[in-house]
Amino acid sequence: MHSAADFAWLIPLLPLCGAVLIGLGLISFNDLFNRSRKPVAITLLTSVGASAFISYAVLAEQLSGKPPVEHLFIWASAGSFELPMGYVIDPLAAVMLALVTTIAFLVMIYSHGYMAHDPGYVRFFTYLALFSSSMLGLIVSPNLLEIYVFWELVGMCSYLLVGFWYDRDGAAHAAQKAFIVNRVGDFGLLLGILGLFWATGSFDFHGIADGLSESVSSGTVPIWAALTLCILVFMGPMAKSAQFPLHVWLPDAMEGPTPISALIHAATMVAAGVFLVARLDPLFSQFPFVGLFIAIIGTVTCFLGASIALTQMDLKKGLAYSTVSQLGYMMLAMGCGAPVAGMFHLVTHACFKAMLFLGSGSVIHAMEEVVGHEPILAQDMRLMGGLRKKMPITAITFFIGCIAISGIPPLAGFWSKDEILGQAFNSFPILWFIGFLTAGMTAFYMFRLYFLTFEGEFRGENQEMQLSLLALAGKEKDEEHEEHEVGNIHESAWPMTLPLAILAIPSVLIGFIGVPWNSIFANLLDPLEALEVAENFSWGEFLPLATASVAISSTGIVLAVLTYYLKRLDLGVYLSKKYPQINSFLQNKWYLDDINEKIFVKGSRKLAREVLEVDAKVVDGVVNLTGLLTLGSGEGLKYFETGRAQFYALIVFGGVIALVALFGVVGA
Repeated sequence: MHSAADFAWLIPLLPLCGAVLIGLGLISFNDLFNRSRKPVAITLLTSVGASAFISYAVLAEQLSGKPPVEHLFIWASAGSFELPMGYVIDPLAAVMLALVTTIAFLVMIYSHGYMAHDPGYVRFFTYLALFSSSMLGLIVSPNLLEIYVFWELVGMCSYLLVGFWYDRDGAAHAAQKAFIVNRVGDFGLLLGILGLFWATGSFDFHGIADGLSESVSSGTVPIWAALTLCILVFMGPMAKSAQFPLHVWLPDAMEGPTPISALIHAATMVAAGVFLVARLDPLFSQFPFVGLFIAIIGTVTCFLGASIALTQMDLKKGLAYSTVSQLGYMMLAMGCGAPVAGMFHLVTHACFKAMLFLGSGSVIHAMEEVVGHEPILAQDMRLMGGLRKKMPITAITFFIGCIAISGIPPLAGFWSKDEILGQAFNSFPILWFIGFLTAGMTAFYMFRLYFLTFEGEFRGENQEMQLSLLALAGKEKDEEHEEHEVGNIHESAWPMTLPLAILAIPSVLIGFIGVPWNSIFANLLDPLEALEVAENFSWGEFLPLATASVAISSTGIVLAVLTYYLKRLDLGVYLSKKYPQINSFLQNKWYLDDINEKIFVKGSRKLAREVLEVDAKVVDGVVNLTGLLTLGSGEGLKYFETGRAQFYALIVFGGVIALVALFGVVGA
């Protein structure tokens, strides 16, 4: 009898077939397919839904204790070398498959409402299906080379989706930035993969880990080379999962439609980096220096994202820097040798971050009724406020997401984040302290987002503020834009609110599958580790750390309440006046974008101009000189072409005399 895992190859294939079918239809019969929105949506939703159904069956089998399944075929061979391809289903893959298909399916339902009036509706759905298929293919890949193929497909799809509104300069630039920054990381990943194959002769995860260990032990590969290869491979996840200093693309990716922001930040592109580090844990765990490097990068990213989020006024960018910070937590866990904790936070974070982004899309959709379709105005929290009364479902689900990400029990974020902090406390106390402070900052900036958006008085009709914000961005208000009344703000349609309500459930409850004294999640991914943790669990160790974590988060929430809800404190103005340099540093995003602009963007342009100058003056000069010499010599020689035999004989005789004289001089 066949098991569900035997049909797992259909999970990435079904969305791919749907995307190819609709894509070919768009190319061949553009007008017809663009008019057929519902059939297209049903086709692609069905394909992703079927993948989700198979994924749940696969997960159920893994939960029941069935062994991992691997199906391979020889894709290429040369002599003794064979390159297998296929798919692998194990607990890690099963969890990720269920997560990605669930989030993708809900995002597609949401997109039906959010993109209803967009002329690129069908193209957007096609990209979503292709994006989902690429991520699913990456998850089931059995070796690094196959992962790299899907890794690049994920990057291509993100480029298409971030730059979906390509007629907007901001979207086009953001897509280019995401593409280039990820190419930097992917180049390191490719070098690392090739280097590991040179050192081990394998692309298989366990083959690489065992082979490199043997090579280092025998002295075939020096330790510095092994460390270099590991860090090169880690460069790929650094870029994909937006780790410092390759994080700069992720906030700008908010230029794409909000549904794709939710998919990227929750379950696809940024999750790919964390997933790959978890896959390569047998390799990385052999080298303590690599673990320390990953932990430090994760901690810096964690603190950086939270600190910048404190000053953001754009709702989506505030959430984007929140994602950067939470990804830092996940990498901190990986560096501490706790991939299960990192993956657990990936799962819980996917639920509430998808809900938060979709909630922000609901808000932006409503704001466009008042301020028009200018993103600068529709996404700025200075023009929001008081939306809870108009949009109760969006407000309640957003509030749940804020509590969850702040780490308040018993919601999901508490269990996963607290497990990471506990692991960091045991491994690197200094890094734990930074993560501990970041937890308080997270609670503060998230409730700052909530209060500025949903509480107080509505500020969207403030024309002076609108003009001021447009002026700061170097734009002017569209005079033809029709002014809307505040009463036109209303709750979003059911395709947008239903996914919010569904995601609220795991945001509250899913954390209970990872309680440290009886972790179902850890028992699935690593039964030996789960048994060890359960046996060594101590309330005396757990309660102090958990209490401290809740206390710092509660402090952040209280400060946010006093500052933005009760307005008893004017913390932002006070700190900006008392510490203007720090405020400017955070508002300018640690000046990292400016540094990149000056060194890499302007530097590469300057280099390109100099190369062009060399090409124009030297290369073209040599070519032009050769042409001129040929032309000049031809012009001169044509006078010797008289057609008279006597003249030719005279030239030959003169040449002979000249040669005789020359040899005579040389001989003398």
